[in-house]
Amino acid sequence: MKEEKRKGKAVVVGGSIAGLSCAHALIAAGWEVVVLEKTSSPPTGCATGAGLGIDPLAQKLLQSWLKQPKILELTTLPLTIDQNQVTDGGKKINRMLTRDEDFNFKAVYWSDLHSLLYKALPPEIVRWGHAFLSFSISDGKTCARVKSKILQTGDVIEVVGDLLIAADGCLSSIRQSFLPDLKLRYSGYCAWRGVLNFSDNENSETILGLKKAFPDLGKCLYFDLGSKTHTVFYELLNKRINWIWYVNQPEPQLKGNSVTMKVSDVMIENMHEAADRVWLPELVNVIRETKEPFLNVIYDSEPLDQIVWDNVVLIGDAAHPTTPHGLRSTNMSILDAAVLGKCLEKWGVQNLNSALQEYQSTRLPVISQQVLFSRRLGRIKQGLVVPDRGPFDPIIASQEECEELQQKNMPFLSDVPSILSNVVK
Repeated sequence: MKEEKRKGKAVVVGGSIAGLSCAHALIAAGWEVVVLEKTSSPPTGCATGAGLGIDPLAQKLLQSWLKQPKILELTTLPLTIDQNQVTDGGKKINRMLTRDEDFNFKAVYWSDLHSLLYKALPPEIVRWGHAFLSFSISDGKTCARVKSKILQTGDVIEVVGDLLIAADGCLSSIRQSFLPDLKLRYSGYCAWRGVLNFSDNENSETILGLKKAFPDLGKCLYFDLGSKTHTVFYELLNKRINWIWYVNQPEPQLKGNSVTMKVSDVMIENMHEAADRVWLPELVNVIRETKEPFLNVIYDSEPLDQIVWDNVVLIGDAAHPTTPHGLRSTNMSILDAAVLGKCLEKWGVQNLNSALQEYQSTRLPVISQQVLFSRRLGRIKQGLVVPDRGPFDPIIASQEECEELQQKNMPFLSDVPSILSNVVK
């Protein structure tokens, strides 16, 4: 009987939202968890994260992990409307293409959500400043040994657990050890991103103009389409506008282990001038007034055939690098964590293989279709070729073509895995 009651121990590599979600889900399942994260301290603001849209299922899962579930309401703004519109850059006019008023997402700033998850964990769970080095699986496949370097001292330590969870992002080094030939697929475009903080100047001409041009700001996810390009923007809590502008271009050469490019003042000025030619002045003013905009290179990968190897499991972007157009990356990560936790709780540490196989069989069909749908949606909105149709032109598109742009078409969007049915009644 003692063996049945033994607590499992998981080592999570990566302390982003995926890794912290895993910690919550596994602690709820009765597991011991150690999270190794290379950054030296909890982030207070993360440019590369910016804004997120959280779907209804992810909201319920987050609330189940937080000590004060209502705190999520106080940290988010509603996104009850999903609206696509077209802007004629030459005439500086826009018109609506589609509108869904039953969207029911929440808008949240990346660092706000990360902070909520982190503060709701026991303080000893996350080991900041620990850079992952390597791992090995024991001969009997009963444990995983993980080596990391304490960046402050240079010491190398080893943590032993029943399970290694790779939450180390789209460029996952743990995934690479199993799939050395897997290459990320460049989407054909990059994304300028930024957050305009207008808390000190909420009655400025820029903000008043923006709210007049886009009257549902504060509850609407706006997609503005031009010729072979599109923007996304919405309001975040505490008077902030989150915006993203996708630009078709050849693949840039990245340096280091990041999909975020360093940008120069000249690049930013060129971007501002290009925005003048494409978007309404009210939106251009927001882009121009945003401090330190940054540039993400947009990748995904072909869906993986497996996300479990012995005692090692992939979650989050390590399991499904995806383009952002379906608002899936964070939502998939939260759902990965929740399903994994419930599978481990159901099967127990003595049946770890069965637990991981159920996790894999539950998540693979969903994440595969969602990655491919997000890819298709991005290519349509960017006017790029998709296999079964010509390039999309929003100015002359039919109503039927425009309906394809809606987020609610995402496969499995409203599905609740049966293993979670008791959590999200």
